[in-house]
Amino acid sequence: MNSMNQTVRLVISAALLCVLLAGCVAPPQTPDASGASQTQTSGAYSAAIRRTQDGIPHILAADWGSLGFGFGYAQAQDNLCTLADAFVTYRGERSAYFGADARPPAAATFGQPRNIDADFFFRLIGDQASVERYRAAQPTELRNLIEGFASGYNRYLADLNAGRFPNAHAACRGKPWVDKISAEDIYLRLIAANLAGGSARFVAPIATAHPPAGASAPPSAVTEEKQTTLRFLIGENPGMGSNALAFGAPITRERRSILFGNPHWFWRGPDRFYQAQLTIPGQVNVAGVSFLGVPLIVLGFNENIAWTHTVSSARRFGIFQLTLDPAEPTHYLVDGRSEAMTPVALTVRTRRADGSFENVSRTLYRTRFGPVVDLSAMAQGLGWSAQRAYALADVNVDNARAFQNFFAWNQARSLADFMAIQKRYAAMPWANTFAIGRGDDRVWFADIGPIPNVPDALADSCTTPAGRAFDSRIPGVPFLDGAKSACAWRVDPASVQAGALAVAQLPSTVRGDYVGNFNDSYWLTNANAPLSGYPRIAGATRVEQSLRTRYGHLLAARLQRERGGVTREALETAVLETNSMSERLFRKPLLDAVCTVKEALGPLHEACEVLRNWNGTAEIDARGANLWDEFWQRVSRIAPERLYEAGFDPNKPLATPAGFNVDNPAVLQDLRQALGGAALALRLNGFALDSRRGDILYTVRNGARVPLYGGCDEAGYFTIVCARRALDPKGYPMDPSGQGDSYVQVVTFGADGVEADTMLSHSESDDPASPHYGDATRAFAAKRWARFPFTEQAIDADSSVTRVVVSGTRDQAAATPHR
Repeated sequence: MNSMNQTVRLVISAALLCVLLAGCVAPPQTPDASGASQTQTSGAYSAAIRRTQDGIPHILAADWGSLGFGFGYAQAQDNLCTLADAFVTYRGERSAYFGADARPPAAATFGQPRNIDADFFFRLIGDQASVERYRAAQPTELRNLIEGFASGYNRYLADLNAGRFPNAHAACRGKPWVDKISAEDIYLRLIAANLAGGSARFVAPIATAHPPAGASAPPSAVTEEKQTTLRFLIGENPGMGSNALAFGAPITRERRSILFGNPHWFWRGPDRFYQAQLTIPGQVNVAGVSFLGVPLIVLGFNENIAWTHTVSSARRFGIFQLTLDPAEPTHYLVDGRSEAMTPVALTVRTRRADGSFENVSRTLYRTRFGPVVDLSAMAQGLGWSAQRAYALADVNVDNARAFQNFFAWNQARSLADFMAIQKRYAAMPWANTFAIGRGDDRVWFADIGPIPNVPDALADSCTTPAGRAFDSRIPGVPFLDGAKSACAWRVDPASVQAGALAVAQLPSTVRGDYVGNFNDSYWLTNANAPLSGYPRIAGATRVEQSLRTRYGHLLAARLQRERGGVTREALETAVLETNSMSERLFRKPLLDAVCTVKEALGPLHEACEVLRNWNGTAEIDARGANLWDEFWQRVSRIAPERLYEAGFDPNKPLATPAGFNVDNPAVLQDLRQALGGAALALRLNGFALDSRRGDILYTVRNGARVPLYGGCDEAGYFTIVCARRALDPKGYPMDPSGQGDSYVQVVTFGADGVEADTMLSHSESDDPASPHYGDATRAFAAKRWARFPFTEQAIDADSSVTRVVVSGTRDQAAATPHR
C-alpha cells in the first residue's frame, strides 16, 4: 500500500509540474470510487485540485480556462444536484421537468415562486440579447474562465455518468434535467445574481402582469390606510444581511488592521456560498467564497487585500406609475404622447401530472423604464387597470461590470488598488464593501455601485400620491410619475452608468479606527462619526437602528476598550457570542413588571422562573432562549410608540428605544399575554419551557442532529442562525429554509503574508454521500476556527490533503443552449 501511495504521489507531482510549466504532456488523474487514480485523455484544460481540511479545494492551473475548469469540476463534485437544478431555473425550464405549480426546493434571492412564474421571469430577463451583452462586456481572460468552468462541470458529469463515483449524488444522478451546460448558462447565472437586489425580488409580479381583459373601473387610490394590505416590504428579503467590522492598525494591539466578515446567507439552494482558493502562479492567488455557479471569489482575500460585504439598504430599483392611453391599455403617455409597450411573447413547456406536456404562452410587456409589474397582491390599487399600470426599473439591468470588478479585485495589489477598482467600475450590485490591505493602517467602507440617480428634489417633485403612501411604509423606494419625462432618473456625465449616481454622490470612508455595518444604512458606519449628506435613495439617516446594529457598534466599542487595543483572539470570541440585544435591554424590565410577587403561584410562574434563571445566551445548552424568542416574536408586534417607555432619539441612536411602557395597563397586559402565548406555544409543540437551545435549533447531517446556537435577526442576535419558520413539533430545523452565519472570516496580514481564520457553517457539499457534507458544520457548531492554508507549504502540510489533476477539452462544453 505504501509503495502504491508513493507511486500515486509521484504521478500527481509530475502532473502538477507540467501544469505549472505548461511545457509537457502528462497523464492527468481523477480519483475513482476507491480514492486511487485513473488516467484520462489529456486535453486543452488541466488543473490540480488539492483538498484540505473540510474539503476546501485549492485549484492550481496555468491559465484562466484551466482554472475555471478545475473550479467547475470541484463545485459539481460537491454540489451537482443543486447546480443542475439552478441551471434549469435560470434557463426557464422548471415547468418542463417538475411541473408548473411546484416550487424550487430551496429558498434563494429570487424566493421560491411557482415554477411557471419562475420560467417566464427568467426567460424575460435572461434573453439572448442580455446574455450577449454580458459576454461582450467581459475581458477575454474572464470569458475563458467562464468557458472553462462550464467544461469542468461537464467533465465531472461525464465522470459521474461513466461510473467513477458510484455512490455520489443519488438524488439526481441520471435524471433528465442533469445535463451538460454551456458558457451561456454561466452568464444566465451571473445575470440572476446581479438582479438579486431588484428584479429577482419581483418574480411573480413581473411574470403575471397582463393588461386588463376589458374596461375596468378606475383603480382605487392607494392611501396610507390601505397600506395595511401590504403583504411584505417591497423588494425586501426578511433576515438577509451580514455583519462586518474592520479595525485600523492604530487601534489594534499588534498594529495590524483586522477584518471580520460574516454574511447571513442561505444554508441550502443555488445561492449558498462555496469556499475555495484559485491560483495561477504569477497572475492570481485568491481565496474565499463564491456563489454556486460563479467562477470567481466574491468575498475573501489574496496576498495583498481582504474584503467582505454586507447587504446594502440603498435602493437598487424604483417604480414608475404609468398613465395609460385611454384607447389602448398597452400604450402609456409620456408628456402627452402615446408610447407603445414592447410585447414579449414567450412560451414555456410544462409537464402535466400524467407525464404529458403542454405549451403555455404569455405575453409580457416592457416599457422604457422596465417590465410592467402587477403589485396588486401587495397593496390595493397597484394592479394593471385600463387607466394605470406600473413599471419596475432595475438599475442593475444595465450593469454588466460587477464580475469584471470581482475579477480585478481577485488580482488586487494593495488597498489603494482595491479602492481604485471599486471607483472605476462602480459595479457592486447590492452590497456594501469593507476592505483592509497588507501593510496599510487604514480600513475602507463603501457603498459604491449602481444606485438610481434620484436626487431628493426629483423625488419630492415627482413622487405620486401612491408613491407617498408607499414611502410612509417603505422609505427610499423612488415611486415616480412615468407620464413626465422630467421625472426620469437623472443622467450625470460623471457617472459610470447612465441613470446611476456618480461615485462622488455615493457613501464611502477611509479611517484609522473602525468601520462596521449590520444592514442598516451607511449613517452609522462609525458610530462616533456619522455620515450624512447623500441622497435619500442611498440610505436613511437619523432613523431607528436595528437591535443587531446597536449590538454591533457596542461590541466594536467594547473591543476597543481592551487594554492594548483590539486583538484577533478577542474579536473571534466576540463575534460568535450568542447574546441578543433584546435580552440585554428588555429581560429585566419584563421580569420587574410581570414576574412580581403576585405571580408566585400564577399561570406565568414557571415562565418567569425560566427567564429569571436563564444565563441570557443562546448557546447550545442555554435554557431560556427558546422561551424568550417566542415571547419576543409576540411582543414585537405591538406598535413601538405604544410599547416603549422611551422612543427613538436620533441623538441617542444606540440607546433608544428603551424600556417597556409598563405605566400603561394595556401594555402591561400585552406583555403578560405575550409571555403566556410563548409558554403555550412551546408546550403545545412538545417542548419544555426550559428546553435547551440545541433541542430546538439544529441541522441534520446523515440522519444525526447537530445542535446549534444563535438566533434570528429580529431578536437582536449578533450570531445569526435562523430557521425562518414558525415553531412546530420539529422545533427550528435549519434544513428546509434556514439562513444565517454562512462563511465567516477574520483576516490580518503578518510578516509572512495573509493570516485568515475561517468557517463555513453549512459545509462544502450538499451530497449526503460526500465526506464534506457535514464536517465544516460540526466545526461551526463547536466554534472551531481553522487557519486557512493559503501557501503551497501550508497546503502540503495539511494532514488531510488530497490531490488530483483533472483535464479535458473545450468541446466538452455544450455547443448550443438548451432552450
